[in-house]
Amino acid sequence: MTMDYDRLEKQLSIELDLKRRPVAVTFLAVPPSGVEKYEGVQPSGCSFWRLAAEGRTFYTVADHHYNCPIGSYTHNIALPPSRAHELEQTLGFMTSIGYIRMEEVPSIPRLADPPGVVVYAPLGATPVDPDVVLFWGPPGKVMLLQEAALRSGAAAELQTLARPTCMVLPAALSLGTVASTGCIGNRVYTGLDESELYVAVPGRDLVRVTQEASIIRSANATLLEYHRGRQRELTTR
Repeated sequence: MTMDYDRLEKQLSIELDLKRRPVAVTFLAVPPSGVEKYEGVQPSGCSFWRLAAEGRTFYTVADHHYNCPIGSYTHNIALPPSRAHELEQTLGFMTSIGYIRMEEVPSIPRLADPPGVVVYAPLGATPVDPDVVLFWGPPGKVMLLQEAALRSGAAAELQTLARPTCMVLPAALSLGTVASTGCIGNRVYTGLDESELYVAVPGRDLVRVTQEASIIRSANATLLEYHRGRQRELTTR
């Protein structure tokens, strides 16, 4: 790893006025040297996003993700035989209350291969080159990131996803920078506010997107004054 991710995080935090630290997520076959294994229990894979945003660096293994059958599905992590029925049960519950239709499930993005471990860290402290970097905040701030991705040619053709939130990771890996409006489970487990959403940037595109963020921020500041002026001039009582 030769990239200065601490510098990138600081630059993006200034450009986007971020209040939460961006989270680097990396899928590996084996644990990286010097990174601690997570010891504990969480109700979902996205719970680890919150821990990393708070400053922790660690890796998880498959059984850390079993408590969320949907997250295990999007991460291509097979549940053990004793718990394999939980995915069907969870999907059955969600369809019974009208949250999702079963025919939607095959279209949910998934990782191409099961990861051996998943590394989570604040972007500036990531010990390995990230596969995906998660940003979260008010739409008016993270929209700048999506516009920077558009300018750099790194945006996905389908740019906004809904539930489940965890599919934003494989979607970004395969499609490019993508936004997620989040889901109710994720908002509970991460503390994501109703006024916030996510943008996920593939690690491979992070430098390009960062380079464009300053231009986009300046352009939006100019456009803000432009549109305010038009509003004053063209609005009647």
